[in-house]
Amino acid sequence: MNTEAFFKITYGLYIVSSGNDNVRSGYIANTAFQVTAEPPQIAIACNKDNYTASLIEENRAFSISILQQDSSPEIIGLFGYKSGKDNDKFSKTGYITGKTGVPIVTDESIAWFECKLVNQFDVGSHIIYIGEIIENDLLVTDGEPLTYDYYRNVKKGKAPKNAPTYIKPESKSKPETGANLGPKYQCMVCDFIYDPVEGDPDGGIAPGTPFEDIPDDWICPVCGTEKSDFEVIE
Repeated sequence: MNTEAFFKITYGLYIVSSGNDNVRSGYIANTAFQVTAEPPQIAIACNKDNYTASLIEENRAFSISILQQDSSPEIIGLFGYKSGKDNDKFSKTGYITGKTGVPIVTDESIAWFECKLVNQFDVGSHIIYIGEIIENDLLVTDGEPLTYDYYRNVKKGKAPKNAPTYIKPESKSKPETGANLGPKYQCMVCDFIYDPVEGDPDGGIAPGTPFEDIPDDWICPVCGTEKSDFEVIE
């Protein structure tokens, strides 16, 4: 099977949220699409292991926030690679509360939809939820939405393990690197590999910088986790 073919299917990147005043959570989704116009309905796919799945079913509602193209690694890392069971994601994120009581992420979003749950389908590892749109808003009129293609090819991001598009990375092997620059390091959260030959220019790390010389406050450009969460590739 040629996995590259799957990357030719077009996707966006969204934050799907649910909950109430007492508990709330959300996750990064790349599957959200309108299925009907009258009434307006949107479908999303949620991994059964996502904490948000239980909140959607308990509260019978969810929200979808469309991320802007220049969304930060921090917000993608927070909602894409950390569990809502262990992290209060909304204590670090701007949001509003919808008519149904669900949180709606407004930080780094260009538009949002609030939906009441009207149907669901078990498709194995995921559940497809169908929501009827009861409210929405456009936050940025001239903003570009973050697509999965842009996230993967420009931001060099990878799908979280619970995403429908997740592909298990190949076994680790120690690749060759530049003389005296040291080995490559891999993020243990999202599998991003830091290559000292390439550096991280967008993060202020010049090409040719050994991993040991990166400042301790540097973060993973994909998921926003700390330098301490990287391990040498053996």
